[in-house]
Amino acid sequence: MNYRISIIIPILNEAETITRLLQHIVANASVESISEIILVDGGSTDESQDVIQQFILEVTSNGTTTLQNSAGSKMDIRLISSEKGRAKQMNSGAQLATGDILYFLHADSFPPKHFDRYIINEVKNGNPAGCFRMQFDSTHWWLRLASWLTQFSWRACRGGDQSQFITRHLFDEIGGYDENYIIYEDNILINQLFERKQFVVINKKLQTSARRYRKHGVWTLQFHFWMIYIKKWFGADAQELLTYYKRHIS
Repeated sequence: MNYRISIIIPILNEAETITRLLQHIVANASVESISEIILVDGGSTDESQDVIQQFILEVTSNGTTTLQNSAGSKMDIRLISSEKGRAKQMNSGAQLATGDILYFLHADSFPPKHFDRYIINEVKNGNPAGCFRMQFDSTHWWLRLASWLTQFSWRACRGGDQSQFITRHLFDEIGGYDENYIIYEDNILINQLFERKQFVVINKKLQTSARRYRKHGVWTLQFHFWMIYIKKWFGADAQELLTYYKRHIS
């Protein structure tokens, strides 16, 4: 079977970085493997939508949103709008996706070269879901250690910044992202995959931004992330996690 991937990127005010990510995707994957890139805007108030539309005009031709190579393979690039909230945005993108594999990617995370091949190979080998190991764009010793730990298949080391691939069939079977969760939605899906023993870590580095750590301070932000993890472990519901996040991080 010739698998194709739909890349789904939820965005909110990412005008400064989104062009770099789109350029990275086009340069590091093949049109043969990627069915489409779907950018799902949750209500940006900056120039994100204009920047994306400009990128589409620059890389496509004839006024279309389709990138085509000399062999005739096509990759569609689409910008859609959704209600705010990553779970809602990612589910909205998934509803429109045509690929056999869904690849959810944060706007500040840059997957490794040939990431499409690695994902497809895992699916062909019987692994329907997983992520890449991660590397922060920081030299701070704790973030370097945290990055190193993501190579291991430990649930506590997982998160949405590492990206998430999952077959269309499995995503639909699970029911997609739980939209009750405004935060922690990635981990809710990951927990379900771990319970099914259907999660693999690809030992290739995805680079993600440490911008939130730089904004809040490494130890302050890490403490609050640990608290959210512990609260969920002891049974906190979606609203309790959101309230804590808004009070201490947002």
